[in-house]
Amino acid sequence: MPDPDFEDCIDACDDCASICLEALTQQCLPAGGPHVEPRHVVLMLDCVDICRTAADFMRRGSPNHARVCAACAESCDACAASCAKLDDMEECVEACRDCAEICREMAGLRTPG
Repeated sequence: MPDPDFEDCIDACDDCASICLEALTQQCLPAGGPHVEPRHVVLMLDCVDICRTAADFMRRGSPNHARVCAACAESCDACAASCAKLDDMEECVEACRDCAEICREMAGLRTPG
């Protein structure tokens, strides 16, 4: 499987950032309780920011995009794990997992096959 093209990864990062931010503001904050525990909120905000950053690095063709994509994959994995423990966060979990997978491929951390 060849490396994903930049547009697919940019789209995944943009989608993940949007979905996570919407989930945080429209689901987590109103739900309260474990949805607003500081560690969870920080993981979600980190995910939003690193996804936006990774997309920006790829848009401008930065030679450092692979390193940022590796960090993005790690952050998305952590966010997905945190969201998976909560009710009604499936869309966020799926977006994070999809983004993590394509970012790992973009970073060259996943071998074909």
